[in-house]
Amino acid sequence: MAELENPGVMTKLIAFLSALLERVAESNDLTRRVTTQSQSNSVFHGLSRPSITIQSYLERIYKYANCSTSCFVVAYVYLDRFTHRQPSLPINSFNVHRLLITSVMTAAKFLDDLYYNNAYYAKVGGISTKEMNLLELDFLFGLGFDLNVTPNTFHAYFSLLQKEMTLLQPLSLVVVPPRTVITFKDDEASHQKQQLAV
Repeated sequence: MAELENPGVMTKLIAFLSALLERVAESNDLTRRVTTQSQSNSVFHGLSRPSITIQSYLERIYKYANCSTSCFVVAYVYLDRFTHRQPSLPINSFNVHRLLITSVMTAAKFLDDLYYNNAYYAKVGGISTKEMNLLELDFLFGLGFDLNVTPNTFHAYFSLLQKEMTLLQPLSLVVVPPRTVITFKDDEASHQKQQLAV
C-alpha cells in the first residue's frame, strides 16, 4: 500500500476519519438527547467532553505514536467491529477520544513490529496508564478478541476510504446525518448494507 506512505494521503485520511467520527458522535449525542434510547456508559465514557477536537486528537496520535499508517485503517475496522458488536455503546462525544486511542494502540500492537507501551499511549492520549490498561482490556473483550484483518477486508475498507477521500471537499461544520454505506465482513463473500456505525 504505497499510497498510505504519502503524507498527503495521511492528511486526507485523518481529515476524513475525524469528520466521519464527528458526524457520528454528534448524531448519537442528538439521538441520546431526543429519545429515551438506552445507551450504556462504559469505561470509554468520560465525565465531560474533551476540549481537543477529534481531528487534533488524531493528528496528535499520528504525530507521537509513530505507528504505521496502516494502523489507522485497521483502527477504523476495529471501531466498526466494536460498534456492531456493542450496539448499546454507540460512539458519542463522551467516548470517541478514548475509543480512538485504544483502537490505534491495539492496531499498532497487532500490526507493527515495534510499538510503544501502554504508558506511552496513555500520555499521548491524555489519560492515566491504569485507565489505558482498562480501556485496552475492555476494547479487546468488546471485539471478542477478533483482531485479524484479512487483506481483502483491509483493501475493502481502504478502498472505501480512498473513494470518500477523493470526494472530500473543504469540510464544513454542518452536522450531516449518518449515511448508509456498505460494510464488509471478513469473509468478503457477502456485503451488507447497514447504517453507518463508525
